[in-house]
Amino acid sequence: MSVNSTPAEQAPAGLDLADYLRLLRVYWKAIVAFTLLATLLAFGWTVLQPKIYASESSGIVVTPGSDNVSLSLAGDSLAKAKVKNYESVAKSRLVANRVIASLGLETTADALLGAISVKVPLDTAEIRVTAQSPDPGTAQRVADAWVNGLAAEVRAIETATPPNNSAASPGAPPGTAASTPAPAVSILPLGKAVLPSTPVSPNVRLSLAVGALTGLALGVAYALVRRHLDRRIRNATEIERLFGVPVIGTLPIDHRLDGKSTILEEGAGAGPSPAGATGGAMGEALRELRTNLSFLDVDQPPRIIVVTSSLPGEGKSTVTANLAATLAAAGENVVVVDGDLRRPTLADVFNLVPGVGVTEVLAGTAALGDVLQPWSALPNLSVLGSGRIPPNPSELLGSLAMKKMLSTLAQTAIVLIDAPPLLPVTDAAVLSRVADGAIVVIQAGKTTQEQLGHSLGNLDKVRGRVLGTVLNYVPTRGTDAYSYYGTYSSEPAPAAARAPLGGRRAAQADGAGENVPVPVPAGLQAKN
Repeated sequence: MSVNSTPAEQAPAGLDLADYLRLLRVYWKAIVAFTLLATLLAFGWTVLQPKIYASESSGIVVTPGSDNVSLSLAGDSLAKAKVKNYESVAKSRLVANRVIASLGLETTADALLGAISVKVPLDTAEIRVTAQSPDPGTAQRVADAWVNGLAAEVRAIETATPPNNSAASPGAPPGTAASTPAPAVSILPLGKAVLPSTPVSPNVRLSLAVGALTGLALGVAYALVRRHLDRRIRNATEIERLFGVPVIGTLPIDHRLDGKSTILEEGAGAGPSPAGATGGAMGEALRELRTNLSFLDVDQPPRIIVVTSSLPGEGKSTVTANLAATLAAAGENVVVVDGDLRRPTLADVFNLVPGVGVTEVLAGTAALGDVLQPWSALPNLSVLGSGRIPPNPSELLGSLAMKKMLSTLAQTAIVLIDAPPLLPVTDAAVLSRVADGAIVVIQAGKTTQEQLGHSLGNLDKVRGRVLGTVLNYVPTRGTDAYSYYGTYSSEPAPAAARAPLGGRRAAQADGAGENVPVPVPAGLQAKN
């Protein structure tokens, strides 16, 4: 995979179950907030709604009784057939007007029909009428009156006589009136409606459930949008998946570094720690970084390493200084070179005398042995400052003199170069061509995918080798927190178990380690 390809091209097409679970863990507070807010809004809406009560009354369609079984079965079939027709009658204005007249209601038939629902259970002759009203007593009276009004309307329909049959039958004696026909079916009320005690609307449980589900859906949608828009890098897995470069170290947040660059882990490595060594999570992380660095290429271990970042403020100088101290504490000869000829900081980090350094050596005005300063805490760690700020930093860093100087230092020590950021200037990319590789420092939660992609692309354009990345400022709490298991034993690791990075370890003949100053080749010593 090319390191200058964009994250969009490298990202997977969709999310798997693990991605969704991580999404919930990262944005669970927002999801809970949306859910609670929507639930409270639903509850408030429910409280403001008027309470509606419902009462149900029912009637059954019956036919005249008969002792004949066949006639009884026929009557039952007739009742079931008639009830379907009378269902529409029960929803008519005729019945509504009868109810309004009987109860003396001040409303219209259409308004009353809106509060009535009629249902006929399947394969029965029963008609159920449900009346709704803000007043439970009114709902009960309307339900009973509706069944009675329907019964009266059905009776009127069944006993209605056609106009041509309203006169006396031919041949009947004068003065004889037409007889009223008996109804074939009638509706018999099945009892009184029950006075409702609890409202049917609004349904508090249903409203709260709908509100909670709506809020949950909005929360998840918010999390998905945030994930899509938030391009900041937060964990090592994301770096390896999107860019295909290894993460050789993760450094946790250490509040002692807030607002300053300093060395926390003097001697955090092999053997007993000197006074002032802090250890802890940061020490363990630096030792892990040192170990991973030693296994990058066991056949040809890197001797000249550029440490850079995408933008300023991501902690590259602090990582360089602390990594150098950790390597030196393990017995390696280390030289730290301040390759930032624009805004040098290593002199302040190591509390050394500023003034002369790289620029003077490259210009030939000073010998390397004169400007190379050993660090008092670890004599086998030396620092080469930047010197005066030149007008042409990139040209100096890419010169043959710079390459020769770094090669000379690498003969006797591991060389760590604190380089400028990759995006503002090209200095780090130029240095990567004369070095064995580059380490890119990434600040968790700040560096974006696009910034890292462009940084790796700048190195790829000059054919610079990326040894790996270091994820810095990893939070100690939360989903992507740094994991630290503490110290299992206070005993130092055996010297044989501490693999060197390729440089020579200072050792006595009897095997006891001893720190010694970094030797400088004779040709580069100061000449009097």
